[in-house]
Amino acid sequence: MALVLLLQQRRQVTAAEVARELEVSERTARRDLDALSTAGVPVYSLPGRGGGWRLVGGARTDLSGLTAGEARALFLVAGPASAATPAVKAALRKLVRALPEPFRDQAEAAATASVVDPRGWGSSGAEHRPPRFLDDLLDAVVRGVQVRLGYVDRTGAETGRTVHPLGVVAKGPSWYLVAQTDAGRRTFRADRVSSVDPTDDPVDRPEDFDLAASWREIADEVDRRRTPLEARALCTPDGVGILRIGFSGRLEVGGRTPDGRVEVVVRGRDEHMLAGELAGLVEWVEVTGPPGVRAHLAAIGGALVERYR
Repeated sequence: MALVLLLQQRRQVTAAEVARELEVSERTARRDLDALSTAGVPVYSLPGRGGGWRLVGGARTDLSGLTAGEARALFLVAGPASAATPAVKAALRKLVRALPEPFRDQAEAAATASVVDPRGWGSSGAEHRPPRFLDDLLDAVVRGVQVRLGYVDRTGAETGRTVHPLGVVAKGPSWYLVAQTDAGRRTFRADRVSSVDPTDDPVDRPEDFDLAASWREIADEVDRRRTPLEARALCTPDGVGILRIGFSGRLEVGGRTPDGRVEVVVRGRDEHMLAGELAGLVEWVEVTGPPGVRAHLAAIGGALVERYR
Protein backbone atom coordinates (compact mmCIF):
# COMPACT_ATOMS: atom_id res chain seq x y z
CA MET A 1 0.00 0.00 0.00
CA ALA A 2 2.75 2.40 0.91
CA LEU A 3 4.60 1.72 -2.35
CA VAL A 4 1.53 2.37 -4.49
CA LEU A 5 0.75 5.57 -2.60
CA LEU A 6 4.33 6.75 -3.07
CA LEU A 7 4.17 6.07 -6.82
CA GLN A 8 0.88 7.91 -7.14
CA GLN A 9 2.08 10.84 -5.07
CA ARG A 10 5.52 11.31 -6.70
CA ARG A 11 4.94 9.82 -10.15
CA GLN A 12 8.48 8.36 -10.13
CA VAL A 13 10.63 6.89 -7.38
CA THR A 14 14.02 5.21 -7.15
CA ALA A 15 14.78 2.15 -5.07
CA ALA A 16 17.00 4.32 -2.89
CA GLU A 17 14.12 6.74 -2.20
CA VAL A 18 11.78 3.88 -1.36
CA ALA A 19 14.39 2.37 0.96
CA ARG A 20 14.86 5.67 2.75
CA GLU A 21 11.15 6.49 3.07
CA LEU A 22 9.98 3.05 4.16
CA GLU A 23 13.03 2.14 6.24
CA VAL A 24 14.02 -0.96 4.27
CA SER A 25 17.10 -1.97 2.32
CA GLU A 26 17.45 -1.09 -1.37
CA ARG A 27 17.42 -4.79 -2.15
CA THR A 28 14.06 -5.15 -0.38
CA ALA A 29 12.76 -2.05 -2.16
CA ARG A 30 13.66 -3.49 -5.58
CA ARG A 31 12.15 -6.84 -4.68
CA ASP A 32 8.88 -5.25 -3.53
CA LEU A 33 8.69 -3.04 -6.63
CA ASP A 34 9.09 -6.16 -8.75
CA ALA A 35 6.41 -7.84 -6.64
CA LEU A 36 3.97 -5.03 -7.46
CA SER A 37 4.35 -5.79 -11.14
CA THR A 38 3.89 -9.52 -10.52
CA ALA A 39 0.73 -8.75 -8.54
CA GLY A 40 -0.74 -6.91 -11.53
CA VAL A 41 -0.05 -3.30 -10.53
CA PRO A 42 1.01 -1.50 -13.77
CA VAL A 43 4.52 -0.36 -12.81
CA TYR A 44 7.63 -0.25 -14.97
CA SER A 45 11.26 0.74 -14.49
CA LEU A 46 13.32 3.32 -16.40
CA PRO A 47 17.01 2.33 -16.46
CA GLY A 48 19.98 4.69 -16.34
CA ARG A 49 20.59 8.11 -14.85
CA GLY A 50 17.34 9.87 -14.04
CA GLY A 51 15.53 6.56 -14.12
CA GLY A 52 13.31 4.98 -11.54
CA TRP A 53 9.93 3.33 -11.21
CA ARG A 54 6.62 4.67 -12.53
CA LEU A 55 3.02 3.67 -12.86
CA VAL A 56 2.20 2.99 -16.52
CA GLY A 57 0.58 6.03 -18.06
CA GLY A 58 0.18 7.66 -14.66
CA ALA A 59 -2.23 4.84 -13.74
CA ARG A 60 -4.23 5.11 -10.56
CA THR A 61 -5.52 2.38 -8.29
CA ASP A 62 -8.35 2.17 -5.78
CA LEU A 63 -5.98 3.58 -3.17
CA SER A 64 -5.93 6.88 -5.06
CA GLY A 65 -9.48 7.54 -3.91
CA LEU A 66 -8.54 7.90 -0.26
CA THR A 67 -10.24 10.89 1.29
CA ALA A 68 -9.11 12.51 4.52
CA GLY A 69 -11.94 10.72 6.34
CA GLU A 70 -10.97 7.37 4.85
CA ALA A 71 -7.34 7.89 5.82
CA ARG A 72 -8.43 8.58 9.39
CA ALA A 73 -10.65 5.49 9.36
CA LEU A 74 -7.76 3.37 8.07
CA PHE A 75 -5.56 4.37 11.00
CA LEU A 76 -8.37 4.05 13.54
CA VAL A 77 -8.86 0.46 12.40
CA ALA A 78 -5.14 -0.27 12.27
CA GLY A 79 -4.57 1.25 15.71
CA PRO A 80 -4.90 2.03 18.46
CA ALA A 81 -1.19 2.62 18.85
CA SER A 82 -1.40 1.75 22.55
CA ALA A 83 -2.31 -1.85 21.66
CA ALA A 84 -0.20 -2.20 18.50
CA THR A 85 2.72 -4.60 18.29
CA PRO A 86 6.12 -3.20 17.22
CA ALA A 87 5.51 -4.59 13.71
CA VAL A 88 2.15 -2.81 13.44
CA LYS A 89 3.63 0.44 14.73
CA ALA A 90 6.40 0.22 12.13
CA ALA A 91 3.87 -0.45 9.38
CA LEU A 92 1.75 2.53 10.43
CA ARG A 93 4.82 4.75 10.50
CA LYS A 94 5.76 3.73 6.96
CA LEU A 95 2.24 4.07 5.62
CA VAL A 96 1.71 7.55 7.07
CA ARG A 97 4.78 8.79 5.15
CA ALA A 98 3.22 7.63 1.90
CA LEU A 99 -0.05 9.49 2.48
CA PRO A 100 -0.66 12.84 0.81
CA GLU A 101 0.77 15.61 2.96
CA PRO A 102 -2.59 17.14 4.05
CA PHE A 103 -3.72 13.76 5.45
CA ARG A 104 -0.66 12.91 7.49
CA ASP A 105 -1.35 14.86 10.71
CA GLN A 106 -4.91 13.57 11.03
CA ALA A 107 -3.85 10.01 10.22
CA GLU A 108 -1.17 10.11 12.90
CA ALA A 109 -3.68 11.59 15.34
CA ALA A 110 -6.13 8.79 14.53
CA ALA A 111 -3.55 6.16 15.38
CA THR A 112 -3.21 7.66 18.87
CA ALA A 113 -6.85 8.66 19.35
CA SER A 114 -7.90 5.63 21.40
CA VAL A 115 -6.48 3.44 24.12
CA VAL A 116 -7.21 -0.20 24.91
CA ASP A 117 -7.24 -0.68 28.70
CA PRO A 118 -7.63 -4.41 29.42
CA ARG A 119 -7.85 -3.87 33.20
CA GLY A 120 -11.17 -4.15 34.98
CA TRP A 121 -12.63 -1.59 37.39
CA GLY A 122 -12.08 -3.91 40.38
CA SER A 123 -10.11 -2.80 43.39
CA SER A 124 -7.09 -4.88 42.49
CA GLY A 125 -6.58 -3.06 39.18
CA ALA A 126 -4.90 -6.18 37.85
CA GLU A 127 -3.98 -5.96 34.19
CA HIS A 128 -5.13 -8.71 31.86
CA ARG A 129 -2.09 -9.42 29.74
CA PRO A 130 -2.40 -11.02 26.31
CA PRO A 131 -2.01 -14.81 26.49
CA ARG A 132 1.48 -16.17 26.02
CA PHE A 133 0.81 -17.91 22.70
CA LEU A 134 -1.59 -15.36 21.18
CA ASP A 135 0.85 -14.26 18.45
CA ASP A 136 1.55 -17.89 17.52
CA LEU A 137 -2.15 -18.62 17.19
CA LEU A 138 -2.72 -15.52 15.06
CA ASP A 139 0.23 -16.46 12.86
CA ALA A 140 -1.19 -19.95 12.31
CA VAL A 141 -4.56 -18.48 11.32
CA VAL A 142 -2.96 -16.05 8.88
CA ARG A 143 -0.67 -18.68 7.33
CA GLY A 144 -3.47 -21.25 7.23
CA VAL A 145 -1.52 -24.10 8.82
CA GLN A 146 -2.57 -26.74 11.32
CA VAL A 147 -1.00 -26.70 14.78
CA ARG A 148 -0.34 -29.28 17.46
CA LEU A 149 -1.95 -27.64 20.45
CA GLY A 150 -1.13 -28.25 24.10
CA TYR A 151 -4.17 -27.38 26.20
CA VAL A 152 -5.01 -27.36 29.92
CA ASP A 153 -8.70 -27.92 30.69
CA ARG A 154 -10.60 -26.49 33.64
CA THR A 155 -9.65 -29.48 35.82
CA GLY A 156 -5.95 -28.85 35.23
CA ALA A 157 -5.42 -31.84 32.97
CA GLU A 158 -3.16 -31.17 29.96
CA THR A 159 -3.87 -32.77 26.61
CA GLY A 160 -2.46 -32.50 23.10
CA ARG A 161 -4.33 -32.40 19.82
CA THR A 162 -3.94 -31.23 16.24
CA VAL A 163 -6.39 -28.48 15.28
CA HIS A 164 -7.24 -26.36 12.24
CA PRO A 165 -7.12 -22.70 13.44
CA LEU A 166 -9.95 -20.67 11.88
CA GLY A 167 -9.83 -17.41 13.83
CA VAL A 168 -9.04 -15.65 17.09
CA VAL A 169 -11.63 -13.63 19.04
CA ALA A 170 -11.33 -11.18 21.94
CA LYS A 171 -14.23 -11.24 24.38
CA GLY A 172 -13.60 -8.55 26.98
CA PRO A 173 -10.17 -9.27 28.46
CA SER A 174 -10.23 -12.91 27.29
CA TRP A 175 -9.04 -14.38 23.99
CA TYR A 176 -10.39 -17.48 22.28
CA LEU A 177 -9.25 -19.67 19.40
CA VAL A 178 -11.97 -20.98 17.08
CA ALA A 179 -10.72 -24.16 15.41
CA GLN A 180 -11.87 -27.21 13.53
CA THR A 181 -11.06 -30.55 15.20
CA ASP A 182 -11.80 -34.22 14.62
CA ALA A 183 -14.78 -33.76 16.95
CA GLY A 184 -16.11 -30.73 15.06
CA ARG A 185 -15.73 -27.00 15.58
CA ARG A 186 -14.43 -26.11 19.03
CA THR A 187 -13.46 -23.01 21.01
CA PHE A 188 -10.30 -22.88 23.14
CA ARG A 189 -9.39 -20.26 25.74
CA ALA A 190 -6.05 -18.84 24.64
CA ASP A 191 -4.80 -18.46 28.21
CA ARG A 192 -5.11 -22.24 28.67
CA VAL A 193 -2.94 -23.01 25.65
CA SER A 194 0.33 -24.50 26.93
CA SER A 195 2.13 -24.94 23.59
CA VAL A 196 1.71 -24.24 19.87
CA ASP A 197 3.66 -26.30 17.35
CA PRO A 198 2.85 -25.32 13.73
CA THR A 199 2.85 -28.03 11.09
CA ASP A 200 3.27 -27.84 7.33
CA ASP A 201 -0.24 -29.19 6.74
CA PRO A 202 -2.80 -26.69 5.42
CA VAL A 203 -5.95 -25.83 7.33
CA ASP A 204 -9.16 -27.42 6.04
CA ARG A 205 -11.21 -24.21 6.08
CA PRO A 206 -14.91 -24.46 5.14
CA GLU A 207 -15.64 -22.32 2.08
CA ASP A 208 -18.59 -20.59 3.73
CA PHE A 209 -16.87 -20.01 7.08
CA ASP A 210 -17.37 -16.54 8.55
CA LEU A 211 -15.60 -15.88 11.86
CA ALA A 212 -17.97 -13.14 13.04
CA ALA A 213 -21.07 -15.23 12.30
CA SER A 214 -19.52 -18.33 13.87
CA TRP A 215 -18.63 -16.41 17.02
CA ARG A 216 -22.18 -15.03 17.32
CA GLU A 217 -23.49 -18.60 17.28
CA ILE A 218 -20.92 -19.66 19.89
CA ALA A 219 -21.65 -16.67 22.15
CA ASP A 220 -25.43 -17.18 21.88
CA GLU A 221 -25.05 -20.85 22.81
CA VAL A 222 -22.85 -20.01 25.81
CA ASP A 223 -25.36 -17.37 26.97
CA ARG A 224 -28.19 -19.88 26.72
CA ARG A 225 -26.27 -22.44 28.75
CA ARG A 226 -25.53 -19.88 31.45
CA THR A 227 -29.12 -18.61 31.53
CA PRO A 228 -31.32 -21.61 30.72
CA LEU A 229 -34.47 -20.46 32.52
CA GLU A 230 -37.05 -18.48 30.51
CA ALA A 231 -39.72 -16.27 32.04
CA ARG A 232 -42.68 -14.92 30.10
CA ALA A 233 -44.00 -11.45 30.82
CA LEU A 234 -46.11 -8.56 29.58
CA CYS A 235 -44.38 -5.19 29.38
CA THR A 236 -45.68 -1.68 28.83
CA PRO A 237 -44.33 -0.10 25.61
CA ASP A 238 -42.27 2.46 27.54
CA GLY A 239 -40.67 -0.30 29.61
CA VAL A 240 -39.23 -2.28 26.69
CA GLY A 241 -36.23 0.06 26.48
CA ILE A 242 -35.54 -0.46 30.19
CA LEU A 243 -35.65 -4.22 29.69
CA ARG A 244 -33.20 -3.94 26.78
CA ILE A 245 -30.75 -2.10 29.02
CA GLY A 246 -31.10 -4.58 31.87
CA PHE A 247 -31.22 -7.86 29.95
CA SER A 248 -29.57 -7.11 26.58
CA GLY A 249 -29.15 -10.40 24.71
CA ARG A 250 -31.28 -12.24 27.28
CA LEU A 251 -34.43 -10.47 26.08
CA GLU A 252 -36.76 -11.50 23.27
CA VAL A 253 -39.48 -9.05 22.27
CA GLY A 254 -42.72 -10.36 20.77
CA GLY A 255 -45.92 -8.80 19.52
CA ARG A 256 -48.54 -6.53 21.04
CA THR A 257 -51.45 -7.81 23.11
CA PRO A 258 -55.03 -6.45 22.85
CA ASP A 259 -54.45 -4.19 25.87
CA GLY A 260 -51.41 -2.57 24.18
CA ARG A 261 -48.71 -4.28 26.18
CA VAL A 262 -45.78 -6.19 24.60
CA GLU A 263 -45.06 -9.90 25.03
CA VAL A 264 -41.47 -10.53 26.16
CA VAL A 265 -39.31 -13.46 27.23
CA VAL A 266 -36.31 -12.97 29.52
CA ARG A 267 -33.67 -15.54 30.43
CA GLY A 268 -31.91 -16.04 33.74
CA ARG A 269 -29.80 -18.51 35.67
CA ASP A 270 -32.56 -19.76 37.99
CA GLU A 271 -35.99 -18.75 39.32
CA HIS A 272 -34.70 -16.95 42.41
CA MET A 273 -32.08 -14.89 40.57
CA LEU A 274 -34.45 -13.99 37.75
CA ALA A 275 -37.15 -12.89 40.22
CA GLY A 276 -34.59 -10.66 41.92
CA GLU A 277 -33.72 -8.99 38.60
CA LEU A 278 -37.40 -8.45 37.72
CA ALA A 279 -38.61 -7.29 41.14
CA GLY A 280 -37.59 -3.69 40.57
CA LEU A 281 -39.43 -3.54 37.25
CA VAL A 282 -42.95 -4.10 38.62
CA GLU A 283 -44.03 -0.68 37.32
CA TRP A 284 -43.60 -1.89 33.72
CA VAL A 285 -43.53 -5.69 33.80
CA GLU A 286 -46.07 -8.37 34.78
CA VAL A 287 -44.56 -11.86 34.88
CA THR A 288 -46.99 -14.50 33.64
CA GLY A 289 -44.83 -17.60 34.08
CA PRO A 290 -43.40 -19.87 35.18
CA PRO A 291 -45.20 -20.15 38.54
CA GLY A 292 -41.93 -20.48 40.45
CA VAL A 293 -40.75 -17.03 39.35
CA ARG A 294 -44.13 -15.51 40.29
CA ALA A 295 -43.90 -17.16 43.72
CA HIS A 296 -40.43 -15.74 44.31
CA LEU A 297 -41.65 -12.29 43.25
CA ALA A 298 -44.54 -12.51 45.72
CA ALA A 299 -42.12 -13.49 48.48
CA ILE A 300 -39.81 -10.58 47.61
CA GLY A 301 -42.79 -8.22 47.63
CA GLY A 302 -43.93 -9.51 51.01
CA ALA A 303 -40.44 -9.08 52.47
CA LEU A 304 -40.22 -5.51 51.14
CA VAL A 305 -43.61 -4.56 52.64
CA GLU A 306 -42.65 -6.15 55.97
CA ARG A 307 -39.40 -4.24 56.16
CA TYR A 308 -40.41 -0.83 54.79
CA ARG A 309 -44.09 -0.36 55.64
